[in-house]
Amino acid sequence: MIRRILIAALLSAPLAACQTAQQPVATANDSAWYIGAIPDKPHNIPLVDRRKMEAKYARQNVEYKGPEKAGSIVVDIDERMLYLVQPEGRAIRYGVGVGKQGFSWKGIASVGRKGVWPNWSPTKTMVGIRPDLPRHMEAGIDNPLGARALYLHQNGADTLFRIHGTNEPWSIGEQVSSGCVRMLNEDVADLYERVPVGTTVYVKRNGRYRV
Repeated sequence: MIRRILIAALLSAPLAACQTAQQPVATANDSAWYIGAIPDKPHNIPLVDRRKMEAKYARQNVEYKGPEKAGSIVVDIDERMLYLVQPEGRAIRYGVGVGKQGFSWKGIASVGRKGVWPNWSPTKTMVGIRPDLPRHMEAGIDNPLGARALYLHQNGADTLFRIHGTNEPWSIGEQVSSGCVRMLNEDVADLYERVPVGTTVYVKRNGRYRV
């Protein structure tokens, strides 16, 4: 299992979803990031050794004082955190990776659709910046969107902004992609089960999500 994960990491290192800047090439030491797998279909979800990460990025129930209603998703680009707002002033908080300065999107959207082990295709902008990118990748361990994806829409139109899994767990807490929000695969699978299509998503930067 570890060997398979390592090979996938090696293949996918330059292709993180929404990415324009190349990530460091994976090495044999990257196998130490994984401690097994969570059963899933059609692929098992690689389980990350969270001891490799800062404790603050672990999934946890926290106090939440924001004005957003229970059931809403709030992404704080500056904190590198995603909050699923709960009743009575609480939230489930997940560590995330976010877009680089100048590429991060902010605003209010809704979950237009959800995908399990989705396929991935780069946007025209991404291809313009990285013409070496493949035009399509089938779902799988090495796919940049990971195990799950939430597709954000505004006024019924796809924003091309995603909340998705990642095959680069070392990127959680970092500013690495060109806009999308990446989560550990086990975390995005957890979020996926908790939120329906239509969920409101607030993505804020500098304390604001109004454009």
